[in-house]
Amino acid sequence: MSDKKPWAGRFNEPTYAFVEAFTASVDFDQRLAAYDIAGSMAHASMLTKQGILSDDERDAIHAGLEKIQQRIAAGDFPWSVSLEDVHMNIEAVLTEDIGIAGKKLHTGRSRNDQVATDVRLWLRDEIATIQAELRRFQHALLDLAEREADTILPGFTHLQTAQPVTFGHHMMAWFEMLDRDYGRFEDCAARMNVMPLGAAALAGTTYPIDRHHTAELLGFDRPAENSLDAVSDRDFAIEFCAAASILMMHLSRMSEELIIWSSAQFHFVTLSYAFCTGSSIMPQKKNPDVPELVRGKSGRIFGHLMALLTLMKGQPLAYNKDNQEDKEPLFDTVDNVKGSLKVFADMVPAITCNKDKMRAATLQGFATATDLADYLVRKGVPFRDAHEIVGKSVALGVETNRDLAEMSLDELKQFSSMIEQDVFEVLTLEGSVAARDHIGGTAPSQVRAAIKRARERLG
Repeated sequence: MSDKKPWAGRFNEPTYAFVEAFTASVDFDQRLAAYDIAGSMAHASMLTKQGILSDDERDAIHAGLEKIQQRIAAGDFPWSVSLEDVHMNIEAVLTEDIGIAGKKLHTGRSRNDQVATDVRLWLRDEIATIQAELRRFQHALLDLAEREADTILPGFTHLQTAQPVTFGHHMMAWFEMLDRDYGRFEDCAARMNVMPLGAAALAGTTYPIDRHHTAELLGFDRPAENSLDAVSDRDFAIEFCAAASILMMHLSRMSEELIIWSSAQFHFVTLSYAFCTGSSIMPQKKNPDVPELVRGKSGRIFGHLMALLTLMKGQPLAYNKDNQEDKEPLFDTVDNVKGSLKVFADMVPAITCNKDKMRAATLQGFATATDLADYLVRKGVPFRDAHEIVGKSVALGVETNRDLAEMSLDELKQFSSMIEQDVFEVLTLEGSVAARDHIGGTAPSQVRAAIKRARERLG
């Protein structure tokens, strides 16, 4: 295969060897090969439809590209750094294999619109894969929430005991976060599904191309309206990384809770050994490495988002070589998002709840204090007065190291004559969660209803 560059006619000396290696992208953009080939086949079909290529030339190009696809799949393709990128490598081998027809393939296009098309085609498929993993994770959460719809644990604000909730309700909070993440990827994919091909280098082409036909062949909604915009902007990659960053922020929050809950100090949940590791020096350790690593990867993805924003912020129209730097952050974001989702979707079904520990923790910290205030309000006490009464009751509990439910009726009545024997019905944990019996509430019946609605949404 010749390493002669297709743009060499303008140059009177070879590229400095280090510059050749420094500017090459083939080491990482070869993962776009299948999409580059798909784009080239569609382009050749369109050129033939428009009378720019003959049927024989199109057939030779298609056959040659199919052969190259097979060689790449078999690991038998001669990638060359001197040919810079995936596009020129494929074109060089194609021309070597089929001759003149291979040289005609690039008619009416540029690497500028070619790469912008390839990345969109690739990312479109990757988003679909990510969405499938999101759904798998959501189904796992629904199963866990249903299994633990009655399990009580402390709800926290400021990491201080606030009110009793159910574990199923807590899992449904995670579900809702992921559902919004799914929607963000859906929006991103819809905006991205516009075809740059045919914009050529920056101004379009003088050939009578049919961009609508090419867009239809490649499954795009339409061709891009403006050639300058089509080749130069990478906002679709930035939007994807923004959606990915929000998702990873959610996974990081989930990771943090699992790390805390699985610690010896909490012991709310037990993670499967399959998702933990040990210590090289401390034999008793069972480390939650998977959620810790996902928590760490969130910062990596945030960094990629900032890198792409910074990459684009100073670029004049149209294409600049800076844009070669879009791929590695984007590729790494996709790889790590997919990996993080897969491991969570696999890990969640194996979570075991330690219900006794959760219940004991909920009985500490006066989790039913708000229930006592609500009880007094229903008896006609203004809320602010009820708040003060409960505050005094809690102060007694702190002083005597007892929960509100452990106090006698006489002790509670010293703070308000409105308190009667029926107060103990609302001071139980089960009574507290059952009382939140409205849509979005933590009552087990509402949790099960939310799970049913969620399953219907997922289809």
